[in-house]
Amino acid sequence: MTSVGEMSLEELKKFVNDAIYERLTKSLGQFEFPDEPDDDDHLSWDEVRALADKHRWTPPPGSKTSIELLREDRDS
Repeated sequence: MTSVGEMSLEELKKFVNDAIYERLTKSLGQFEFPDEPDDDDHLSWDEVRALADKHRWTPPPGSKTSIELLREDRDS
C-alpha cells in the first residue's frame, strides 16, 4: 500500500473522502441522493427553502449525536 507521503493530492483527497464516507455509512446508514436535475440557478429563495425542507435528512431514532461521534472519533 502507498504511504500518505507518497500520495498525490488527488489520491489523498480520494482516500480521505472514501474514509469519511465509510465512517458515515457505518454510523448513519446509506445516503440517498435526489433524482432531480441540477438546474437550480433560477430558483427563488422560497423554492430553495422548500427544496431544503423536502430533502432534509433526519437521523434515525437512537442515533448518536454529533458530539458523541466527535468524542468517539477523538478517543479512537
